[in-house]
Amino acid sequence: MDLKLIGNSQSIKDIKELIKVVANTALSVIIYGETGVGKEVVARELHRLSDRKKKRFVKVNCAALPSELLESELFGYEKGAFTGATRFKPGKFEVASDGIIFLDEIGDIPLHLQAKLLHVLQSGEFSRLGGHDVKVNTWVITATNHDLERDLSEGRFREDLYYRLNIIKIDVPPLRERKEDIPLLVEYFITKYCSELDVPESFTIDSHMIDYFLKYDWPGNIRELANTIQRLMVLDDRDELIQKMFSEPDTIDVKVGLMDNNPELEPDAEDVVPLKLLKASAGKYIEKKVIAHALNITGGNKVKAAKILNISYKTLFYKMNDLGLR
Repeated sequence: MDLKLIGNSQSIKDIKELIKVVANTALSVIIYGETGVGKEVVARELHRLSDRKKKRFVKVNCAALPSELLESELFGYEKGAFTGATRFKPGKFEVASDGIIFLDEIGDIPLHLQAKLLHVLQSGEFSRLGGHDVKVNTWVITATNHDLERDLSEGRFREDLYYRLNIIKIDVPPLRERKEDIPLLVEYFITKYCSELDVPESFTIDSHMIDYFLKYDWPGNIRELANTIQRLMVLDDRDELIQKMFSEPDTIDVKVGLMDNNPELEPDAEDVVPLKLLKASAGKYIEKKVIAHALNITGGNKVKAAKILNISYKTLFYKMNDLGLR
């Protein structure tokens, strides 16, 4: 099951209507929003409703590659174009011709590539590394969590490219501004993950937990909500999760770290961490150390580490994700 644009809030209704209007225009679309709000979901919905839906949807994360690799990824190269280029490779623009290329994190593209991107947008032509000219018919959809107007004023983004990309602008609101959609999203993710995680279809999240979800601000947006639901489905640790959501982990971690490094330190009364929160933070610290040790002695073998720790592989996987272990 693919991710869908879920919600009945006015902001989501407006986005759905705008998508219907522009889906067959091939006008440049830029999608703004915080990390985790579902910018790619909007791009894929544009693809699904367009007359290019049977053609390719090619995603490129512009922040994930250094500039020299990003150029060859986007535009391809000829055999012998550089050391190591032992064969011809088409770029993503070429692969996506007649379809859609989705350039995620467009605000991170370096200036020298911005000029080449502008040329493609204006003419539909570019040169592969090594010199061969290519003509394409690719619909360009971009996304960013940057303030591009500020980047433009500070010289990090080209003005001509900004106006060429910004023909159709879609702002995706953070989850905290559309909390009325949370129950629908919860229902959707439960249905999605029951089969993926081999969880009984009878699994539910009770109304009290939904109330906590509605009170929480979701800094990680829909991505955080999806991860939270997966955690509940696998670990069923409702109380610990609620405590994590409404505590201040950064403050706690700093104070625990100070006490670890200075065992004789006596904090002022106003700096004393509530015992319950300190216990939770210390527990996580110890848990992370134990799991890291188990992975170390098994050479990173998660199956063996799970057996040593006497937990299931799924539980180990989600604990590693929660604790930031890779």
